[in-house]
Amino acid sequence: MIRTLLAAALLALPASAVAQTPAQIETMRLTVEREQARHEALLERIVNQNSGTLNLSGVRAVGDMIAPELRALGFAVEWIDQSDVGRAGHLVARKKGNGLGKRLLLIGHLDTVFEPGSPFQRYAAKDGRATGPGVGDDKGGIVVIVAALRAMHAAGTLRDADITVFLTGDEERTGAPAARARESLVAAATTADVALEYENMAVDQGVEYGTVARRSSTSWELRTTGVTGHSSGVFGNTLGYGAIYEMARILDAFRRDLPEPNLTYNVGVLAGGTPAAIDDAGVNATGSGKTNIVAETAVARGDLRTLTPEQDDRVRSRMTAIVAQHLPRTAATLTFFDPMPPMAPSDGNRALLATLNNVNRDLGLPEMPEFDPARRGAADSGWVAAIVPTLAGLGVSGGGAHAEGEWIELASIPRQALRNAAFLSRLAREPRPR
Repeated sequence: MIRTLLAAALLALPASAVAQTPAQIETMRLTVEREQARHEALLERIVNQNSGTLNLSGVRAVGDMIAPELRALGFAVEWIDQSDVGRAGHLVARKKGNGLGKRLLLIGHLDTVFEPGSPFQRYAAKDGRATGPGVGDDKGGIVVIVAALRAMHAAGTLRDADITVFLTGDEERTGAPAARARESLVAAATTADVALEYENMAVDQGVEYGTVARRSSTSWELRTTGVTGHSSGVFGNTLGYGAIYEMARILDAFRRDLPEPNLTYNVGVLAGGTPAAIDDAGVNATGSGKTNIVAETAVARGDLRTLTPEQDDRVRSRMTAIVAQHLPRTAATLTFFDPMPPMAPSDGNRALLATLNNVNRDLGLPEMPEFDPARRGAADSGWVAAIVPTLAGLGVSGGGAHAEGEWIELASIPRQALRNAAFLSRLAREPRPR
C-alpha cells in the first residue's frame, strides 16, 4: 500500500513541492521495504535482552547492540555513565551537519518496565504482530530511528544533517535526583533546534495522531498522625479523630475540590493503623491495629499529572492548603518527589506537526490530528519541551504498553521509518532560526 500511495503522490507533485527529490523518496521507500526483515531481526535481538530499568547490565547491553548501528552511519557514539544516580546510563550518538540546517535531537529509551523477575521476557511474531517486553515502549521506537537514518543514508539526505540520538537508560524509573539524571539530556536540548520523541504513535480507531503535548508525572506521599488510645474516646478532646480519619478527610477533599481539565491525581497505595508504614520504594505498605484502637499513623502514595508547569504549581498549592486544615488532634505532611515535567502544548510543537502533515501529504498518507494529551502518559520529551519545539509519539503503533502481551503492528516499522526519513530530511534542510 505504501508503494502505491507514494508512487501516485510523487507523480502528481513537482520536484519543488517536496524537500527531497522523487528519486530520493523512492530510494528511502525501497530501503525500508528491503530492510524490513533486518529491522525485525534487530527488534527481536534487543527485545530478548532484558533491560528493566534496574537491570543495569541489561540496559547497557541493549545500548551496546544499538551503538554499532549508529557508528556505521557516521555517528560518534558515547556512553554517559549514570551510576551516581543509581542507573546504567545513556547512549548518545552525534553527527555534525553542514552548519546550515536545523539541529535535530531524537529521543528514545533503552529500558523497559519489565525487570528480570517478570514472566514476560521473550519476543514472538505472528500474523503481522510482534509481542515482547518493551517491543513498543520503546524498542520499536529505537528500531524506527535506525531504519529512518539508514533510509536517509541510502538517499544521501543524512550526509549534511545535524542529528543527535539520545537514548536514556532510565525513562521508566528515572534516577534520583531526577534533575541530575536528566542533566545531559537537557544540555543536548539547549544545542538543538527541534526535539523528536520516539515512543509509541497514538492510534485510535485506525486514525494516526500527532502528539504535541504530554502530561507530567509526579509522585507524592501523604502521612497523617493522630493520638492513639481506646476507641471510646474517639472524636473527643483528648484523642481527636485519629490518623485514618485525617487521611480520609484529605483524600476526599482532593476528590471534591481539585478537578479541572487535563488533571489527574491517583492514590495508588494506602495503609493505616498503629502502626502503619511504607517501604522506601513506595510500593509495599503495611498497617496493623484493632477495631477498638484509634489509629496513630496512616500513609498513602499517589501520582499527580498536569499539562503545564502553571497548572502543576497551582494544583500543588491547593493540595498543600487542603492538607493544612487538620482535624482536631491530628497532623499531616505532604511530600512531592522528583517529577517528570509536562510537555506543554506550544506554537512551536504545532508547527512541527504541520510540517509532518506536509510530509504526510507528499507521501499520500492521511494527515495526523492532535492527540488528546489527557490520554498520554509522561515521557522524556517533557524535559526538553520548555527549551525547544518538540513533537512526540513518532515510534511504532501498537498497544498494551507496560503490560504482559505488549504488542506492535510490524507493518508500522517501514511506514514510520519512511515517514520519519522524509520528515527528518525536510527538517534538516530547513534553515536554523536566527
